[in-house]
Amino acid sequence: MREGRRILVASFVLAFLLSALPLPDWASMWRPAWVALVLIYWCFALPQQVGVFSGWICGLLLDVLSGTLLGQHAMGLALVAFIANRLHQRVRVLPPWQQALTVFGLIFSYHLMVIWVSGIRGLEVPGWAYVTGALTSMVLWPWVFVVLRDVRRKFQVA
Repeated sequence: MREGRRILVASFVLAFLLSALPLPDWASMWRPAWVALVLIYWCFALPQQVGVFSGWICGLLLDVLSGTLLGQHAMGLALVAFIANRLHQRVRVLPPWQQALTVFGLIFSYHLMVIWVSGIRGLEVPGWAYVTGALTSMVLWPWVFVVLRDVRRKFQVA
């Protein structure tokens, strides 16, 4: 496995570990969408290597990790990857705070997709609590962007 591929996989593994990290009940609704953040970054940085298929696979793994309906997160992350790949040239030139607004929209749509599937299944939907995760992800985006960009440059991932 190439060094660049290892860095990609390691960043996703770290995102999955952060997603599985237990949080107190009051903080669980503020959990950032770590896997979606990493997926968005790599879709912006390497759109020819990370795309809809990567989003689908990450979503299936997240479904297994969280015990949800198989394909629920996969559909949402595939949608996020598709939109991120379509927008990557426009968004990469923006400053990080404007990128964060785009990331908010992407993660908000991802959460809407997951909640929509839950609603179809007849499960209780959390109301407006899903917005808080998108807000936390938006606030964390500049730091995620800088850290992953520095890792990509240091290990020359291309």
